[in-house]
Amino acid sequence: MIALDLTGKVAIVTGGARGVGRGITQRFLDAGANVVICGRNEPDALPKAADREAAFIACDVREPEQIDALVTQTVDRFGRLDVMVANAGGAPHADAATASPRFHEKIIQLNMTAPLHCAQRANATMQTQDEGGVVVFIGSVSAYRPSPGTAAYGGAKAGLNSMTESLAVEWAPKVRVVTVSAGMVRTEQAHLHYGSEAGVAAAAGTVPLGRLATPEDVGNTCVFLASPLAGYTSGVEILLHGGGEAPAFLDAVARADQDAD
Repeated sequence: MIALDLTGKVAIVTGGARGVGRGITQRFLDAGANVVICGRNEPDALPKAADREAAFIACDVREPEQIDALVTQTVDRFGRLDVMVANAGGAPHADAATASPRFHEKIIQLNMTAPLHCAQRANATMQTQDEGGVVVFIGSVSAYRPSPGTAAYGGAKAGLNSMTESLAVEWAPKVRVVTVSAGMVRTEQAHLHYGSEAGVAAAAGTVPLGRLATPEDVGNTCVFLASPLAGYTSGVEILLHGGGEAPAFLDAVARADQDAD
């Protein structure tokens, strides 16, 4: 029988209280793991499973000392750390031509440097454990496609892919390192990216599977990668984008043909 049972495992999910992070947290809880989430502010309600709920530790992942405290407190409470999901990130829309250097630096710090610090600190603990551990970076298809308005974000996510390959070599065989690069995901803040329900539907129509991902879709993939079923998976990126996006030229050609008729 094949089962994704993470009972007894301990995972940290940065930014695990909302959006994609909450979906990841929920699926780890559902799989039996103990989960610690972090953020700058404690959420009103913690994710929970039938017999446990996530623990919260205040942490700004842009501050290495706070990451040290996050990992130390997690190990003190649960005795181990098996999975680090570096999920916290994001970027507001900004014109790359006029955004300040400080703005660009902060975006890169949150989306590339902070995940590296989280991974580094988790690795230090995992290397001391007989079973090692797994680091999962949450990336984005913005690493590959044009990201107007979020250029620094896309560049930072591209950096995660390179780090994944390098760290997987450096930290093997005890620690596996992987990236899950998500496409468009419908979260509670989807309206900020896609507008109205009509906008969400239009965006979903560009995806071969006909819908946006859910946070739980991302969580399912993370649980699989953290499980023994993915025990030979390291140094790779999983593209979780529903088949990608239909090439723009197809619609352009179709419209041109309709106009010609």
